[in-house]
Amino acid sequence: MFYWLRRSWIRGLSRPRRDGLSARSASALDSTIAYASPDVPRSENVLPGRLIIVEGIDGSGKSTQLDLLRKWLINQGYLVIFSEWNSSPIVKSTTRRGKRMQLLSPMSFSLIHAADFASRIYSQIRPALQSGAIVLADRYVYTAYARDAVRGVNRAWLRRMYSFAVPPTLAFYFDVPLEEAMRRISIGRPELKYYEAGLDLGLHDDPYESFQKFQGLIQAEYNRLVDEFGLVRVDATESLVHQQQRMREIVRP
Repeated sequence: MFYWLRRSWIRGLSRPRRDGLSARSASALDSTIAYASPDVPRSENVLPGRLIIVEGIDGSGKSTQLDLLRKWLINQGYLVIFSEWNSSPIVKSTTRRGKRMQLLSPMSFSLIHAADFASRIYSQIRPALQSGAIVLADRYVYTAYARDAVRGVNRAWLRRMYSFAVPPTLAFYFDVPLEEAMRRISIGRPELKYYEAGLDLGLHDDPYESFQKFQGLIQAEYNRLVDEFGLVRVDATESLVHQQQRMREIVRP
C-alpha cells in the first residue's frame, strides 16, 4: 500500500517545483501520505469514541450547526475534539502557496488534501477516538470525493486513496437549494478566491458565475454520496433551532 501511495504521489507531482512546491515541502507531503497506512490491525479499528461529521456545499450552514452541537455536547459533560478540513500545520503553508500562485493541478490538489487528512487522522482524530472522546469533523472524506471528482479525479482512485479513513459514527449532509446557498455566500463573502470559485475548471470567467456552476456540480456529487454511504440528510432550509434539535435527537446516546 505504501508503494501505491508513493507511486500516485509521484504521478501527481512528478516535479514538485513545477507545481510551486519546494523539494522540502514535497518530501514532507510524501512522508505524510506514506504514514497514512490502512494496514491497521482489525482490533484497533474498534474505537471507543464517536466520530460525527458534517458535509454540504458552501453556504449550507453545516459549520454553524456543528458548532452548536459542540457547545451542547460540552455542556452535557462530554470530552469533545474538533477537527477541520485542510487545517494540518504540516501542509498549510504549502497549500497556501500553491493556491496563491495558482499552480495546483487537480491531482496535486487532491494529494495535498489527502496529506492534510492523513496527518489529522493519525495525530488528532484516531488518538481522540481511542481515548473515548467525541470527535466532530467539519468536512471529511466526502468533501474530497465530491470536489476532486468534479475536478476530474477518478472516483475509484479517490476511495482507494482514503481507504485508511476511520468510518464515521454519524455523517450529516446539509441539503440546501443552490440558489439559497448562493444568497448566503453573497452576503458573507465579498470576494471569492480562485480555487474556491472553481475558476481553474474554466466554467465561467466571472467568479460568482463560476462558483455557482462549481457548487452545482459538487452538489450533484453529494447526492450520489448520500445514497452510496448512507449520509443523514438534513433540510438546511429549516430553522436553525429545528436543524439542531434533529441533530441532537440522532446524536444523543
